[in-house]
Order: sequence, then C-alpha cells, then structure tokens
Amino acid sequence: MAKVTVLGGGGWAIALAMVLYENKNDVTIWSALDKEVEALSNDRENKISLPGVIIPDEIKVVSDLETAVKDTDVIIMAVASSYVRTTAHSLQGKIKKGQIIVDVAKGIEDDTYNTMTEIIVEELPDCDPVVLSGPSHAEEVARQIPTSVVIGSNNEETAEFVQNLFANEYFRVYRSPDMKSIELGGALKNVIALAAGVIDGLGFGDNTEAALMTRGISEITRLGDAMGGHKRTFYGLSGMGDLIVTCASKHSRNRRAGVLIGKGYTLEEAIKEVNMVVEGAVSAKAAYELTQKYNIDAPIIKAVNKVLFEGMDPHDAMNYLMNRKLTNEFIGLDWEDE
Repeated sequence: MAKVTVLGGGGWAIALAMVLYENKNDVTIWSALDKEVEALSNDRENKISLPGVIIPDEIKVVSDLETAVKDTDVIIMAVASSYVRTTAHSLQGKIKKGQIIVDVAKGIEDDTYNTMTEIIVEELPDCDPVVLSGPSHAEEVARQIPTSVVIGSNNEETAEFVQNLFANEYFRVYRSPDMKSIELGGALKNVIALAAGVIDGLGFGDNTEAALMTRGISEITRLGDAMGGHKRTFYGLSGMGDLIVTCASKHSRNRRAGVLIGKGYTLEEAIKEVNMVVEGAVSAKAAYELTQKYNIDAPIIKAVNKVLFEGMDPHDAMNYLMNRKLTNEFIGLDWEDE
C-alpha cells in the first residue's frame, strides 16, 4: 500500500483517487478551494463535475497543502493546466528529494511553451516527474468502465512503480519513456477537439469529422516530431486514442465548447456555458505559435486560432480548409522517377 495525495478536487482528480483507493492505497484529496473542500467533505461528491459518484469515507479531503503532502509516496497533479505552475511552486519546501509527481493535467503553457512536467521540474528540480495520459474520461473511469492509458517517465523503475500503482482489472496502464510526445499528444488533441465540436455545431457530418481527426493527428505528429518526440507515440493512446475520444465523446468539454462556437457563441460565451475549464482554448495559441516556430504546416490549428481569437466565421474557416492548394496526403511520399 502506498500513500498517495491527489491535488485537485475536480472530476478527473476524484476518478483517479477512486482508482487508487480501489487498489488499496491510502488516498488524500487536496483542494485550494475552501468551498470545494467543504462540499467534498460533507456531500462526499462533486455534484458539478462528477455527479453520482460517491467518495468513500476512507479517502481524506483536506485544504492544508503541507498536511496533504507530508510523508506521501506519490503526488498526483490533477489541477487544471493553468494552475500547475502555481501549485508546483506552492510545493517548494514541502516535499522530499526525488518525490514522484504524476501529472495528469493536459496543456501547453502560453508564455513558455512548456509542457506540464517541464513546468513542474522548473519549480521542483529535485522531483521525479511522471505523466499519465490517454483516452480516459473521468465520468467513465469513476464508474469502472474499462479504460487504457499510458504513463511516461524518464526512469524505468519509476515507470513500473506508477504503472502498478494504478493498474487493475478495469484500468489498464502501459508505460513509455517518451514523455514529450505523451504530453504533446494530450495537449494538442484538445485543440483539434474544439474544431470537431465546431463541425458538429455547423451541422456537418461524419465524413467531415473523420477527415478532421485524420488530418489533425497528422498536424500533431509533424509538430511533435519537430519538437523531439517520436512519431509512433502519436499513433498510440495519448495521440490517436485520446484524439478520438475527445473529438467524439459527449463527455468532452472541448467538443461541447466547439459545438456552441459552431452555433454562433463567442469563445467566452461557450466557456461560460460549459462551466468547466476548456483546455483546448488555453493551449490553442501556444500550439499555433509552436507551428510557426518550427515551420510546421498546420492549417487546422491555424483555423482554430482564427475562429477563437480573430473573429473568423466558422463557415469561412471550413472554406479555407477545404479550398487550399491540393497536395499529397503524406509529405515525403512521392512517385519515383520512371
């Protein structure tokens, strides 16, 4: 049995806390929000983001960070991506050297273009960072619906430890040394999922959405490869797997926001209606700027940014995508000279 602290009180934090509890670990949930701590303590349920899932009494819920992480074996960073840096900074002086920190937030920091584990290591250079990602909606994981994810670590021993910490009969965990690609796949798919929602909001069909997902993974792979990732990882659980579930699922916040934008909502109105963090909107600018930095052709990411931040009509964005210069499907796959 390990002592595990989950930082965050949202749906994903609770779902993972439930997995860890089912695996006979000593689990504590921490939240910076006093009202959230009070609600989770009294109701044993997050009625907004994970209604109907009751938190067992044995899982402790606390508001004091130092108490939460004292003598813990593993910390799960399950706050929203925009709060990863401030939360990691708050851990300074409170954790041991070599502390395992498993990031489950997905995003790219706006100003630095850092992934979440890169942020954590900047703030806590002596920690042992791990990333967990894949097609895994909290609503299903918390109800023990069979799910597969991948964890990434620079250290094989740590990878195997965390893999076994989470794995059970309904939560299958793979491991990989390719942390960079796992994180980029998890962050960039949210941008494509926004576009998938817009397509639905505009009233287009399955053909359009399938094309978007296929071309979207091509953009993600090209950018990830240029940034030092491995192409194969993007066709795995944190790339194609996560992209499919986020683009197609009713549980997807990014897709829901995109649907509203396709129906004429502004980004701000859509986020307010969804009433949750829309990670794709947070990562979209950084994703586009990275494509510029690495000179990567990424028309979908470009179109998403134009719709979100430059006021482009979604219909015009679709016309732009469909009427570009015709080209080969795969760059570098050409006819040989006869």
